[in-house]
Amino acid sequence: MLAASDIRAVESLLAFWAEAGVEASYADAPIDRMAEGAALLKARQAPPPPPPIQMAGRVSAAPQTGAGIAAAREAAAAANTLEELASAIAAFEGCSLKLEGARQAVFSRGVPDAPLMVIGEAPGADEDREGAPFVGRAGKLLDRMLAAAGLADRVFITNTVFWRPPGNRTPSPAEQAVCAPFVERAIALVQPKMLLLAGGASAKSMLKSNEGILSMRGRWFEWTPESGGETLPAMPTLHPAFLLRQPAAKKKAWTDLLTLSERLDRLGRPQ
Repeated sequence: MLAASDIRAVESLLAFWAEAGVEASYADAPIDRMAEGAALLKARQAPPPPPPIQMAGRVSAAPQTGAGIAAAREAAAAANTLEELASAIAAFEGCSLKLEGARQAVFSRGVPDAPLMVIGEAPGADEDREGAPFVGRAGKLLDRMLAAAGLADRVFITNTVFWRPPGNRTPSPAEQAVCAPFVERAIALVQPKMLLLAGGASAKSMLKSNEGILSMRGRWFEWTPESGGETLPAMPTLHPAFLLRQPAAKKKAWTDLLTLSERLDRLGRPQ
């Protein structure tokens, strides 16, 4: 039972709410709106829970580099001709670039038993479309330079990777490492007398060097196969795409080609 004073207090409160326009009660128990608002604010500030881990279903992911290299070595070793090597590259699933939008594998063009092998960095948009390396603007510049140096019909051209990187970015060392067994097998099948490494990414990958291309270009290095065996003289030079952006640097690349051509001719002369 309520005391008389409590009854008068309730009546007074009801009268106050009635004068304020309150005509009905929506809950039997009072609600602390301040506490309710604080709880909502705290919930908004808390970070969302992490998404659940999907344990089932097929997940597309890039192959592991180590497993990819091992698979590439096995596939490359089984190729006894350049045609078989091209087919092995096209069927290879161990390079992540193949999963990133490339239309097709881009292997090589040129003379199968050429004394000079040109190794660039990666296919671009034109190469990805046509299926051959150095066929765009940079490739046409390379062809003109090789022809001027008397090397047009003496070259075999390939890249350190065989699929176009997204956005024509530079291939990563991991991507180059996966493709390296195919490059090495191509060298073994062509048996060139020397290598011309076009661009910094090619020179660094082939020579296992961290030097910049402006420091390396025009100098002779020795390329040694990962599997061991005979070394080859290798000269880094500026990439034709760089020369299109920096025409003043063409003189340096031309000097590199003349130096290489002179040595190649010297190797072909009778002793």
